[in-house]
Amino acid sequence: MTAFHYDLGPGERSALLSWLAFAGTFAVTRGVTYSIRAGRGPFGNLSAGGEHLHHYLWGIGMLTGVGAVAVRGEERHRRHPAVAVSYGSGLALIVDEFALLLDLKDVYWARQGRISVDLGVGGIALAGSYFAALPVLRSVRNRHKGARAEAEAGAGASDGAGASDGAP
Repeated sequence: MTAFHYDLGPGERSALLSWLAFAGTFAVTRGVTYSIRAGRGPFGNLSAGGEHLHHYLWGIGMLTGVGAVAVRGEERHRRHPAVAVSYGSGLALIVDEFALLLDLKDVYWARQGRISVDLGVGGIALAGSYFAALPVLRSVRNRHKGARAEAEAGAGASDGAGASDGAP
């Protein structure tokens, strides 16, 4: 069994996979959109009927699928790694275009579009800090539990000693 399975519970494994998918998708999406804008690489905008399809649409579709699994799926389906990865990736696609959704204007490359980058990088940093702090938080929790158990055992021993004196 790996440390991933040994040290993390099912919820923590799902959260870690979601975070990794979010961070990776956010970075790749930024890279792809930059290459499209610069006219480099094999990528291009997707359109249907002359309308540009923003990538937040794919994110909404992915989160819709995750929601369907969460509402109607069996527990083994909800805990499947693909659900966690889909959630993180879908959320990244939406957050990357948050400024567009906020203003209902295409401000992706404008100054106002910076809020999407700030939100995405901030979310990545916050979740990454949580996962980095997990071992320390567990250690503190275990020490606290151990100290409390020792204090309770000590209090129980002193209570028991007084009761064995034959006092009524």
